Amino acid sequence: MAGFGRRRVRDGATGPTTLIAEGCTIEGRLSGDNDLLLSGTVIGDSTLNSIVTITPGGRWQGVLRAAHVIVSGSVDGDVIASGKIEIAATARIKGTVTGDMIAVAEGAVIEGDMKITGTQTQSQRFSEKREAEVTAIGAIKAS
Repeated sequence: MAGFGRRRVRDGATGPTTLIAEGCTIEGRLSGDNDLLLSGTVIGDSTLNSIVTITPGGRWQGVLRAAHVIVSGSVDGDVIASGKIEIAATARIKGTVTGDMIAVAEGAVIEGDMKITGTQTQSQRFSEKREAEVTAIGAIKAS
């Protein structure tokens, strides 16, 4: 599956991606095999065999079931992944988070339980370094 063997889930993304843009709201049940990038709002449940990325402005209301999930926005409902879940510092989740591996950035808010289904028995904590790297590169170019 995409995402395994790589440090970060999004590093393994391949193929076409479905975009739900900021200002767009989708209501209903979602299913499919393509990756999904959510900057708008989804109200409903899903069964997706792919990577779902919720950007900082994205919002999901309902049960989010996917192969891998990256949350930087908000989820009001359960997050269930057969693989990895990455929860960024800007994430806000109200519901149970279940995945084979769960990484939680400092600053993330989770109101609910976390269940790890893989061999690792604890969630991982991390600090987002990519943003710091981009800021540092921008400062070097500005000099």
